[in-house]
Amino acid sequence: MKVLGYRYVDVSDKSDDMVDFFQNKLGIENAWTNTDEYRGGIFKAGDSWLEFWHKSECMVGVTMLQIVVDDADAFADYAKKQGTDIHGPIEEHGEKMYSLTAPNGMPVTILSSIES
Repeated sequence: MKVLGYRYVDVSDKSDDMVDFFQNKLGIENAWTNTDEYRGGIFKAGDSWLEFWHKSECMVGVTMLQIVVDDADAFADYAKKQGTDIHGPIEEHGEKMYSLTAPNGMPVTILSSIES
């Protein structure tokens, strides 16, 4: 079991300000190109990144942490054995994901790539 990276995800009305801050004030490249459906930004650093998305009917406001791992099934199995209430898996966007809630109420997702 190995952690490969982290993703901090924030969906809010402040996404435009956050994208502007990271892209224009700090000069970090935005890897996302806005579409009609999704407005935001992805700021990568190795296997970790920050995501900011505009809150909409399709995307409810939330701040969450995604933990990118080598084997989501193994991490989920371990968490279950420790008494963690974990849900999933679901598979989408080429990833297998499990969800849980941290003690402070923050949603957390454990995910790994689905090999083709």
